[in-house]
Formats: sequence, C-alpha cells, structure tokens
Amino acid sequence: MKPFILILLLMPFIVLAEQNIATLRSAEIAAEPDAPRMGNEENNDLRRKRNYPMQPPTIPHKIAGYRIDLNSNKCLSCHSRRQVVDSQAPMVSVTHYMDRDGNFLAEVSPRRYFCNQCHVPQTDVKPLVENTFQDIDTILDNQKIKQ
Repeated sequence: MKPFILILLLMPFIVLAEQNIATLRSAEIAAEPDAPRMGNEENNDLRRKRNYPMQPPTIPHKIAGYRIDLNSNKCLSCHSRRQVVDSQAPMVSVTHYMDRDGNFLAEVSPRRYFCNQCHVPQTDVKPLVENTFQDIDTILDNQKIKQ
C-alpha cells in the first residue's frame, strides 16, 4: 500500500518532468509521423580520416543488398586476406583474425564477422544536432597557436 501512496504523491512531479524533456521527435508521442527520407549513401571509395585512435573506418561505398549472415559475408569477397590482391580493397585488420586470447586464426574471428556492427556507411544528411567534436590534432594545433 505504501508504494501506491508514494506514486500518487509523486505523480504531479512526474507529469511536470515529462513536459520538460528534450527530444528530437517532431510529433507528439502518440502520433506516427512519416519516416524521414533516407539520405544518399556515399559511394566514392575514398577513405575518410579517423577522428580518434582505434576508430573503425567508415565504409566509403554503398552496401545496400550486401548479405551478412551466418552463411555468407559479402564484405569478405573483397576485403578478406585472399581477395585483396584481386579487388585492391584494403584488407581487414589483423585484429579481425584474432580470438579473445590473442591467438591468430586462419579465418576472420566469429566475434568480428558481422562488419556493420562497427563499420558504417556515410550518408549526406543534415545532422540532427550540432556537432562540436574536434579531433586531437585540431586541439593540439589550437594550443600551439595560443602559446
């Protein structure tokens, strides 16, 4: 009975808090607006700069229709160790051929098999929020200028 009374006492505060929540939604929570149009995937095959150490590289080409499941991985038809000579695509990192204990494997590790868990294609869309990120090189350059 006590939890019920506590909820009743806190209810006005919960309602006030819900009215002041920041959100990216453009419609009321009960409404189902049309989904925004998908952006065009970048398809220029140019490598992007990485912004921090160990950042997974982004995918510089379209991957719509790529099959990545337990039975096949379209990415490895170009990026596997055996295929890079013919495809001229960059080989997946040697870390993808290691198990949890650091042992090297003959094939891509099962924990690194589903590429788009970490690697993503880029699209030409307007950002939802302002991005003020600066990579470490920019920060260091700005400090040199101030000195």
